[in-house]
Amino acid sequence: MQLNQFIDHTLLKPTATPEDIQQLCEEAISHQFIAVCIPPSYLQLANSVLKDSNVKLATVIGFPLGAMTTDAKVFEAKDAVQKGADEIDMVINIGMLKSGDTDYIENEIAAIKKAIGSKTLKVIIETCYLTDAEKEAACIAALNAKADFVKTSTGFGTGGASLEDVKLMKKIANDKMEIKASGGIKDRETALKYIELGVSRLGTSSGIKLVKSE
Repeated sequence: MQLNQFIDHTLLKPTATPEDIQQLCEEAISHQFIAVCIPPSYLQLANSVLKDSNVKLATVIGFPLGAMTTDAKVFEAKDAVQKGADEIDMVINIGMLKSGDTDYIENEIAAIKKAIGSKTLKVIIETCYLTDAEKEAACIAALNAKADFVKTSTGFGTGGASLEDVKLMKKIANDKMEIKASGGIKDRETALKYIELGVSRLGTSSGIKLVKSE
């Protein structure tokens, strides 16, 4: 199994410089990771580094809190695609979900998916703040809105991915939606456990360590 083809090589720290992003992209090319995941302001830089490679370019929308307006997120998503993004990782409005307004969540995801067309949409539900029922509701909303992936975490909340959460998400996603586990995946053994559960992407800043420990 090619572990590198599961990894979104990620750098979303607020202190990330253009040089850091350039290095991340070069690492992704040399290790043949499936994608890099970077802040939107660096899309054009990353695109110029990755243009002759097979590495996909992913960015984040409404990140990391998810509390922006739907219009703002839609604008961000369209802007990201124009600047070369292949994949969009969006954060849901967690407060609206917790209030029980799943229509709001579903409509917002659908609006972003419509805005980006054939590009891949990953929906971050930020599991650390949700009850199991809310996690299920978020996954159902993402599925109804035709998202491509549901994703555990931003990596900036109070916790990251867990095996229990992925099992719960898989129950709803089944084979209709892919799953991305992110947040706290720092060793190969953990990464392989997620893949065994049916995860098709791993968001991690430890990608090189994961593939070098083969």
